[in-house]
Amino acid sequence: MIQEERWMTNYNEVKTFIETNHRNLSKYDLEERRLYTWMKHNRKQMNAGGLRSERIAVFKELLALSEQYKRKNQYE
Repeated sequence: MIQEERWMTNYNEVKTFIETNHRNLSKYDLEERRLYTWMKHNRKQMNAGGLRSERIAVFKELLALSEQYKRKNQYE
């Protein structure tokens, strides 16, 4: 499997997980940790300018989906 296929496979796994479970990935669950780390790494790459331009638009869609299920402060 080439790198682009692996990236898209991880992308699809994260997107499917969020859409099915209606929550973000947990860094504490061992089964979810691999994809959580993948998201974190790609977010850092994007902010540092290291993510390829064709991946940025797709990854921003994933971040927008993830933002919908972000935890809210209960005291606000």
